Amino acid sequence: MSGGAREQGLDVAARVLGELASFDHPLGARTTYRTGGRAAIFVEVHDEGVLAVVSEAVRESGAEVLVLGNGSNLLISDSGFLGVAVGLGPAFDWIRVDTSTITAGGAVALPVLARQAGAAGRPSLAWAVGIPGSVGGAVAMNAGGHGSDTASALLECRIADLSTGGIATVGRDELDFSYRHSRLSPTDVVLEATFLAPPGDVELAGRSIEEIVRWRRLNQPGGRNAGSVFQNPDGDSAGRIIDELGLKGLRIGSASVSEKHANFIQLDADGSSEDVAALIDSVIAIVEDRRGIRLLPEVRQIGFD
Repeated sequence: MSGGAREQGLDVAARVLGELASFDHPLGARTTYRTGGRAAIFVEVHDEGVLAVVSEAVRESGAEVLVLGNGSNLLISDSGFLGVAVGLGPAFDWIRVDTSTITAGGAVALPVLARQAGAAGRPSLAWAVGIPGSVGGAVAMNAGGHGSDTASALLECRIADLSTGGIATVGRDELDFSYRHSRLSPTDVVLEATFLAPPGDVELAGRSIEEIVRWRRLNQPGGRNAGSVFQNPDGDSAGRIIDELGLKGLRIGSASVSEKHANFIQLDADGSSEDVAALIDSVIAIVEDRRGIRLLPEVRQIGFD
């Protein structure tokens, strides 16, 4: 879309959204890198009525859409996002425990889901405590770790498609899950998800959760990062390959490959998203040159050329 057409589309979106729209809205705080520019328009969704208006704005304007979760796999350019960014509000931050399932709103943080499931004696969701994303983001990218993933646990979810205005409940088999992938499009918003969670031992659930938390503290860095940057190649580990090539500590500007885990890229407190993007490209080029393997980023990059 040309610059003029984009500006015209944003004007249309602003007109339709009215008071729901926030302009020139900072996005960095909504990501785990804590950096990045501003969204031309931001809307927090309080209920399905707001969703209907957002969908109307998207359809009439043709503006690009960015659906935000916890931003744990997101890198936003310092130049920002010239479209409509959408985030779920507190009305979608809830959890319901049923006989053999747990249903959670799309805005629920996965560690919160895991801990509440554990407290209810549902150990099958303990793996989620190690993932700093949201329920909606987990469905969109089939987030996983510690021996399980969203595809293994999900029963069904309720999705709003901003490109059509439709809302539907879809089962796990309809989502075309694969490694860090689902069929969801950028205009799909996960409103809630139901997970299989049979009753079990409360103490076992608690021990599993604490073991995962302890392992992460020992093996993964804290600070500003987006978790694993690259997908694991078939039969191998991206972190192992990067480490074997001696790339721990490799730095471009304010971004560096973690000394603790080679598949993490750390950002300094006053760092730049562009430095992270440049380092991602550099690691990809080095690994391809020296090993003939092209690593695929797990982190979504928004607003870059």
